[in-house]
Amino acid sequence: MRRTASPLSLALLGAGTFLLVLAPLLLAHVLPQAKRTPVDIDTTTVFTGTGSYFDTARLATVDGERITITRQVRGDVADSLRSGHAVWDVSTSVDTDRTLPAADVRDSLQWTLERWVTDRVTNEPVHCCEESPVFDGEAYLKFPFDVEERGYRWWDGTLGGVVPLRYEGRTRVQGHEGLRFTGTVAPTRTGVRQVPGRLVGRPRTPQVLAEEWYANSGIELVADQRTGRILYAAIGPRKTLRAPGSDEDAVVLLAGAKIAFTERTQRQQVALASADGRKLALLSGPVPAGAGALGALLAVAGAVLLVRGRGSGRRDEQGPAVLT
Repeated sequence: MRRTASPLSLALLGAGTFLLVLAPLLLAHVLPQAKRTPVDIDTTTVFTGTGSYFDTARLATVDGERITITRQVRGDVADSLRSGHAVWDVSTSVDTDRTLPAADVRDSLQWTLERWVTDRVTNEPVHCCEESPVFDGEAYLKFPFDVEERGYRWWDGTLGGVVPLRYEGRTRVQGHEGLRFTGTVAPTRTGVRQVPGRLVGRPRTPQVLAEEWYANSGIELVADQRTGRILYAAIGPRKTLRAPGSDEDAVVLLAGAKIAFTERTQRQQVALASADGRKLALLSGPVPAGAGALGALLAVAGAVLLVRGRGSGRRDEQGPAVLT
């Protein structure tokens, strides 16, 4: 009588083979897909600090006021899927306590709406999909995945250019370790604005094209190494007006020694980075390794049962010995 392979041995052998094939697929295909900039993002980060701003009602700079910067990032899923890139719409408003309750961001002290397009793998800028403004650099609203211990080129939208960041070591934000980067922006002319001459020390001229100048006394960013998400950010912006050709600031439009992520925003960013980081960590190590080890064990067990079953079948075919 010939015995066929038992269902258990075949099941174990099949499951083991499946897991052995799955393990390298997780590393080669699933992990790279997971390590891509999300397109369905919808987050809000808030900066606060004390500073100065130009009050258009008083036509004077007001000091010692609370400044709040609110940035909302929403992914354009349809355009992202169509283009294959990460397309994000970014709304940034600057408010004082007087303008902050406004229901419409257009009533803020300052408001900008931008469209950022980046490569989902490298985080490099991609110039398509009605991108505005055209930007450059390596780090923007986030750093690339697997942040390295080196300097990066960070895009400063107010400057309209790239700022070199220095790597300053590791630090912790809300108990979560990240890589710290710093940089500064020397006073730089960024454009012109038509204003009454008396505003910039030219009372005899009704209107002048005043020069807009921008500086940043301290940019500090702390990024999660695995995901590139920014855990903490602080800036020291200074926007001013100068009379044409002058070397001195005539009007301070906005200034703050340190405007930084609120505690709530820090906790939010850490929670998101931790959750995404755990997924990437599992896919890059324990899950493929566990699948491979379990697959090998099941395959060996199934093969042993299969061989034993066939061996037992051959003994049955020979039948019992006959004594004569």
